[in-house]
Amino acid sequence: MPGLDLSNNDTPAPQKRTDYWNDLGNAPSPGMADADLPSFCPSLARTSVACLWLGLVCSSPAVVHHAGKQDGRSREALFFLQVQLQGSSQHQQNGRVAELQKSDFTLVDSRRPYQLTSDATSQVLVLGIADAMLRRYVASPEHLVAIRMSGRESLNSILSDFALGLWRRYAGLNLDSAGDNLVSALLSLTAAAYAGMADACVVGSAHLETLRLRIIHHIEKHLCDCDLSPKSIAAMLRRSPRYVHSVFTRGDETVSRYILRRRLEECARVLASSSPRTRTVSAIAFDYGFSSCTNFGKVFRAQYGMTPTEYRNQHSPSLESRLR
Repeated sequence: MPGLDLSNNDTPAPQKRTDYWNDLGNAPSPGMADADLPSFCPSLARTSVACLWLGLVCSSPAVVHHAGKQDGRSREALFFLQVQLQGSSQHQQNGRVAELQKSDFTLVDSRRPYQLTSDATSQVLVLGIADAMLRRYVASPEHLVAIRMSGRESLNSILSDFALGLWRRYAGLNLDSAGDNLVSALLSLTAAAYAGMADACVVGSAHLETLRLRIIHHIEKHLCDCDLSPKSIAAMLRRSPRYVHSVFTRGDETVSRYILRRRLEECARVLASSSPRTRTVSAIAFDYGFSSCTNFGKVFRAQYGMTPTEYRNQHSPSLESRLR
């Protein structure tokens, strides 16, 4: 793991401090500083864990402008996860303003213009996450920038504490083999924290895969329940239907489509194993949550290319085979 790099503005004259700060590169620094304030005197400590950049920014009152990718200073597309450690700050991007207090955090996109304002001495922990890596866990992070995530909420506080703990203990950790796992854990916590947001679409984390398996288990257990739906699953999880869809969706199969497919598969299995004398088509359809025989016949034909009766006649055992 790289050592700790320390930079500050104690040496340059006040009129040159902004230029000095803007010339700092290779780390998630706050960007292009617009600091006409003579007292502007920031300091930056920075390091990295695997492919994750970490920077601790301490600053006097200042206004910081970042011009986005066009300023020529961003060497790669990054999202900055900014955790407020002391004081307060305002983070503005995409027409939104996130006002952070201690333990709060927000995301900003390095490719787009943003502004950070601090009215008093503040301390912010900045984690630079590569765009492609973050998208493995949060599919559309650009929709989540400049949203205040309260450090008082349970999942959010876990993420804030984990990020701070990683920063404080970096020097005493041997991360040669554990760095990637720690970064993965951090990103899983980030996905979990943003999962409840209306615009979030989270993917890939172990937590979310476990949740998806829980949804599948619930569907299989209640497949015969005519009230089974994304809405009822969301009520069971105490989440929104949109959240359920974002967790579950893989490829083109939604929750509703999965429920329909599994019901049709079970109906087809029963049709193929029974004769008309044992169970009617209507009874089988009602057994597996269909409330309309007409609709059942329509979706069954769309799935299997024939009516339920034709499927039964083609696949059920013959009378001779049943008598053997």
